[in-house]
Amino acid sequence: MTDPKAEFERLLAELRPRLHRYCAHMTGSVIDGEDVLQETLIKAIEAFPHTGPLANAEGWLFRIAHNASLDFLRRRARREGVQDGEEELETIADPDSAIERRQAAAASLRILMRLPVAQRSSVILMDVLGHSLEEISEVLESTVPAVKANLHRGRQRLSEFAAEPDDRPPPVLAEADRQRLAAYVARFNARDFDALRAQLADEVKVEVVNRTRLNGRSEVSRYFGNYSQTTDWHLVPGLVEGRPAVVVLDPAEPAGPPIYFMLIDWADGRLTKIRDFRYARYAVEDAELIDFP
Repeated sequence: MTDPKAEFERLLAELRPRLHRYCAHMTGSVIDGEDVLQETLIKAIEAFPHTGPLANAEGWLFRIAHNASLDFLRRRARREGVQDGEEELETIADPDSAIERRQAAAASLRILMRLPVAQRSSVILMDVLGHSLEEISEVLESTVPAVKANLHRGRQRLSEFAAEPDDRPPPVLAEADRQRLAAYVARFNARDFDALRAQLADEVKVEVVNRTRLNGRSEVSRYFGNYSQTTDWHLVPGLVEGRPAVVVLDPAEPAGPPIYFMLIDWADGRLTKIRDFRYARYAVEDAELIDFP
């Protein structure tokens, strides 16, 4: 007999990359998307024993992810004093063009954030994740005509955005950050982990996403010990969503795409926080990432 709890945990692990992709596209950030994903998983695990049989467990999980994303967006809007306005909907039955659908699927997280929430969520669920109109209406607790209207308007807007020139200045890493990051990467690649341990702050924290959390110099020292036993990485300094970061390449394919990244924080010359996405490689797929070989 199948264990419902074990089956649910298997489903969570299987859907984690897709749930992250939804949260990242909704929040405009693979980093914030991971925070929302973790909130989603906690809520789902807490609610599961009280839900009874689930006819559509995947839809239920995406609805939790959607609501967690909205909560995050509301909190951010309150902090920043910004409102995400919604437009009045109209029923649109005509299908959108294949070109518009492809543009929607390829749109960056930054561009998608220009859409109102209802349009954004509908476009992500259909054009990025491949859900049907009926599945989307269930996740969003909406109607099929409303989803069609949001898809139509969202795709049209993305098509208009695609025609606009991208005149944003490229992100720049401050010289002090560049030097500090370059030194960290050089020591890591040289496997001089003792030098890195010497840089740890007393209250340093490490999150190995989707695996473990470590606190304090003693526990975090084990983190470097684990890397000393592996050879499947080569680090370069870079930026992820404009933040100083370590970009990880496959040493067997140094010219290939990044395989994951790490976020590093310092204070007063000491390492205070490391967030390592080694076991959450799905996050690199949609990241706005620059590396400096």
